[in-house]
Amino acid sequence: MRTTDAGGREAGRREGGRPSIYDVAEVAGVSHQTVSRVLNGHSNIRESTRERVQRAIEEVGYTRNSIARALATSRTKRIGVLVDSAVEFGPGSTVRGVEAAARAAGYTVTTASVGEDARSGVGDGVEYLMTQGVEAMCVIAPRSSSLAALRESSPRVPTLVVAADAGDGILSVSVDQRKGASEAVQHLVDQGHTRIRHLAGPLDWLDARERERAWRSTLERAGLEIVEPGVGDWSSDAGYRYALESPDLGTGTAVFVANDQMALGVIHGLHDRGLRVPEDVSVVGFDDLPDARHFLPPLTTVRQDFHALGATILRLLVRALERDGSVDGATTPAELVVRESTAPPRGSTPD
Repeated sequence: MRTTDAGGREAGRREGGRPSIYDVAEVAGVSHQTVSRVLNGHSNIRESTRERVQRAIEEVGYTRNSIARALATSRTKRIGVLVDSAVEFGPGSTVRGVEAAARAAGYTVTTASVGEDARSGVGDGVEYLMTQGVEAMCVIAPRSSSLAALRESSPRVPTLVVAADAGDGILSVSVDQRKGASEAVQHLVDQGHTRIRHLAGPLDWLDARERERAWRSTLERAGLEIVEPGVGDWSSDAGYRYALESPDLGTGTAVFVANDQMALGVIHGLHDRGLRVPEDVSVVGFDDLPDARHFLPPLTTVRQDFHALGATILRLLVRALERDGSVDGATTPAELVVRESTAPPRGSTPD
C-alpha cells in the first residue's frame, strides 16, 4: 500500500513490488512531479536536482514502465532502426552507437535488418517498425539500392538516413567519409609517395564511393598519376587476392585500402609476394577496427567515432520530433590514426 513519510510525501512502494517514482522522490527529497519532469527531459530543472534524482533512481533500482508511460502521454519514446548489411563493421557499429545514445536519453530501440534484396527488405522493414509504434526512424542505408528502396517506401514518421551523399530532400547524417579518406591519402603524399594505388569497396556502397572519390581528387590536386582502383567486397580474402594478383599494385609504393579488413588481407598478400610493409609498400586502411593496432605492422587507418555518430543521430531525431521534421543533417569527424604501416618510400625524404 501507499504510505506517507513525516514530511507528507507519498512513499508508494508496495511490499515486494517494483520501486515507483514515489520511492525515487523520497530518496531524492523532491516531489514526484519533479521526478517525472526529470524522467521526461524537461529543461527547467536545476542540474543539481537532476543529478540528485538520477542518483536516487540508481539507488532504488527504479525502471520505467514503458507501457504505462505510453498510455499516459501518448508517446512511446521508441526509435526504429532499419539496418542494411548489419554484419559489416560500419553498419553494425552504428547500430550499437544509436542504442547506447538512446538508452542514455531514455529512449528504447527496435531494430530490423534488410536482407540481400534491398528493394523488398526495406519496405518490409519500414512496415514492421511502424507496427511497433516507433515515433521516429533511423535507416542505416550504406548501399544505393537500399536508399532507392527507402525513397519508394515513404515512412510516415520523421526519418533520418545514415549514409554518405544521400542526396537532396533526405535528412542524413554520416561520418565525414571524404575528409577522412582525403587525410589518409594526403598523409601518403606528404611522405613522398607518388604512386598511390587504391583498393575500393563495393561501389554500390555510398561510403566506398566517397572514399574512392577522395582518393582520386587528392591525387589530382597533387598532380599524381591515377591508376584505376581495384574493387573488393570488404573481406580480408579480397585484399589478399588483390595484393597477390594486381599488376598495378606491384608498380606502386603505397595503397589506400577502403577498410581495415581488406587492408589485413593486403598486408598478408604482400608478405606472400615477398614485399615488406612499410619498407616496400605503405598501407593505409579505414575504420580503425579494435584489432588494427595489433596488425603486423600496426595499421595506419582512419577512425570512425560511432558513439559520436549515435549521439548525433539521436539528437537530430529528437529535434525532428519536436519541430515536426524541420531539421538539417550533419556529419561527424573522422580521425587519421598514424601507426607503423606507413613510411616514406625508399630513397626519398618527405617534405
